[in-house]
Amino acid sequence: MVSFENTEIAFSDKSDAELNRAYFLFKMVGSPTLVKLGKIALNVGLGLKLPIKGLIRKTVFNHFCGGESITECETTIATLHKSGVYSLLDYSSEGKETAEELDLSALEILAANNTGIGDKRVPFSVFKPTAIFPNRLLSKKNAKLEFSDTEQVEWEAAKARMNTICAKAKKNAVPILIDAEETWFQNAIDDLVEEQMQLHNKETVVVYNTLQLYRKDRLLFLKSSFETAKNNGYKLGVKLVRGAYMEKERERAKQQGYPSPIHNTKEDTDRDYDAALKFCIDHHPNIQLVAGTHNENSSRKLTELMTEKNISASDSNIYFSQLYGMSDNISYNLAADHFNVVKYVPYGPILDVMPYLIRRAEENTAVAGQTGRELSLLIKEKARRRT
Repeated sequence: MVSFENTEIAFSDKSDAELNRAYFLFKMVGSPTLVKLGKIALNVGLGLKLPIKGLIRKTVFNHFCGGESITECETTIATLHKSGVYSLLDYSSEGKETAEELDLSALEILAANNTGIGDKRVPFSVFKPTAIFPNRLLSKKNAKLEFSDTEQVEWEAAKARMNTICAKAKKNAVPILIDAEETWFQNAIDDLVEEQMQLHNKETVVVYNTLQLYRKDRLLFLKSSFETAKNNGYKLGVKLVRGAYMEKERERAKQQGYPSPIHNTKEDTDRDYDAALKFCIDHHPNIQLVAGTHNENSSRKLTELMTEKNISASDSNIYFSQLYGMSDNISYNLAADHFNVVKYVPYGPILDVMPYLIRRAEENTAVAGQTGRELSLLIKEKARRRT
């Protein structure tokens, strides 16, 4: 049985200084008050154009991001690969609206996918639909509202960006993960991803959809997606995650008077996530899986399911995934046992990546036990190094 307790393996590429920085950061995000005050101070500092980018880079940015450009990420990619961990370059720019901004995002997403050509260290790339589609159009499409003539032109331009990115992923033989977004965008995104799967997933999986299992409907959606893929002659690729927008989803549902799409309890989410893992393994290799989780129990559950089905740890159809800067005890110990592990390595200009970094801090504060677990492992490793 795989163990996630070996901190010597987990932090093998961390210097003492990096270990101390991580301890400081997780101490900070463990306090909801400090996170709120930090977010306010950050927004004020950026608004006043104070010279704080250097401080951000040396602390939270360097811990959670690979760099400001693909070139800057090379050191991170090389360091991870020394321990058998793969990298997934994630251009963490989101919420753009103008055609020029969206086109620039598309070019960066293409560049990230190109990085994987002939480089086994980078087996995937990824993008957020809101990086290439205007939010207002995704929302309107999701609500099945009619576009104006101008909006229709914008929509077709955004679809062309997506077509180009997915076609390039197929040509490069570098599969691409399409991130999940909020529920008021997601139905429109699911339709777009299904179109791309039908185009590109005939022989092998090029395009992966992302399912957030904290939603009450996603386990059923996984099963229906598999039936759709079978009936239409293509292969299904899925990334399973718990979800990233819980508070926002519940608040919007409350304000607008509709039932929350999010499970009422963490136990319900855990149950559906693990059931989704089992469904994917039961249909291996017809479903290709990226299991995105920071949960030790679910990670262990997947290794057990693979063992039960006599699936090799290094089977190319199954990857474990965690975010860079988090849950190294899971990533590095799985890799040491020869499982496929890929780290999401966010990158981009510091100011553009700030929404991502703020979300990381808020999520670590909100997820019960996450920060405490990170801190306990860091304390254990610091003590080990002193002996």
